[in-house]
Amino acid sequence: MAKRRKVNNLLALALLAALVERPMHPYQIASVLRARGKEDSMKINWGSLYTVVENLEKHGFIRAVGTTREGRRPERTVFSITEAGREEVRDWLRDLVGIPEKEHTKFEAALSVLGILPPDEATDLLGHRLRVLDAEIAEEQTALRHWSKEVPRMFLIEAEYQLAIRKAEAKWLRSLHKELADGSMPGMADWRYYHETGQMPPELAELAERGLAPD
Repeated sequence: MAKRRKVNNLLALALLAALVERPMHPYQIASVLRARGKEDSMKINWGSLYTVVENLEKHGFIRAVGTTREGRRPERTVFSITEAGREEVRDWLRDLVGIPEKEHTKFEAALSVLGILPPDEATDLLGHRLRVLDAEIAEEQTALRHWSKEVPRMFLIEAEYQLAIRKAEAKWLRSLHKELADGSMPGMADWRYYHETGQMPPELAELAERGLAPD
């Protein structure tokens, strides 16, 4: 089981990783993370940047090492990662890389109550999602081929992973969509009966009573 972190915001992970390279002020760090497309790899709330910096400093993971001024802009505090910060980011990565963790998605949540929609509408929507997914996969493959000519693969593995996940979803979704479209999915008749009559079929009603089927 992954450890509880004193600062458990993934933006903190990105900040520490950036500071491993060199001391920077927060605005520089944000510029580096944006330039490297970190928003595509993790959910980042830029409004919490300075709060995360304060928390990292409070827990001794980073420390102020000076100030810098550019033109007429206000002075900015430059931070450096501490030895405790280096150990924290390494340990955090060991957890994230080595320990699989259940990650809930909005799509998974929607699938869990898909039966609320009529089967034909659900089929159409899943077909639309599949078409969008196929287009995004093609676009990402093109982008990855382009960047692989200029950037070492080590810096593209998160994009490879995202592409692999999308391809796996598309493969599964294509199979599900076919079953729904041709009516071969078990339970389709009961699903239609429910939406046509407004009543749950007897077999499903019995399961619902036992808490094994949706209301």
